[in-house]
Amino acid sequence: MLIFKDIISGDEIISDSYDLKEVDGVVYEADCAMITEGAVSIDIGANASAEEAEEALEDTAVKVNNIVNSFRLQSTSFDKKGYLTYLKGYMKALKAKMTEAGKSAEEIKDFETKAGGFAKKIIGNFKDYEFYTGESMDPDAMVVLLNYREDGTTPFVIVWKHGLKAEKV
Repeated sequence: MLIFKDIISGDEIISDSYDLKEVDGVVYEADCAMITEGAVSIDIGANASAEEAEEALEDTAVKVNNIVNSFRLQSTSFDKKGYLTYLKGYMKALKAKMTEAGKSAEEIKDFETKAGGFAKKIIGNFKDYEFYTGESMDPDAMVVLLNYREDGTTPFVIVWKHGLKAEKV
């Protein structure tokens, strides 16, 4: 299994156990699921005594997004202007990391072109997105985008492909 970590913060962002689909050569999308956490019901086979009042336990079941929960992503928020400012700085940091890694000028230019195009898609539907940071909540690191498919119920995350490094687990 591969765990993908943010190249800036080192936070675990996603793994290949989710069906990652490359989109526009610059991001990965992965469908999520809403799962129920907690509220384990244990039947020990005993009958409640007539003399004892039945203990009412609080139902602690909570619906959570499996990717957000598994990778301990932290919810954050942006307005459009704030997100654009963040994205500009983040793309500059990714470009620096790519240069550091010895990527060619052609590869970097291709990344910038594709990232710019995808950023326009994000801004065009800005109100549809939820934003998450990694566990460390590093303000300079990747912000994971969450949106819903056309059916309105299937959540999916978007992560920047060039902002990840894979580690075999």
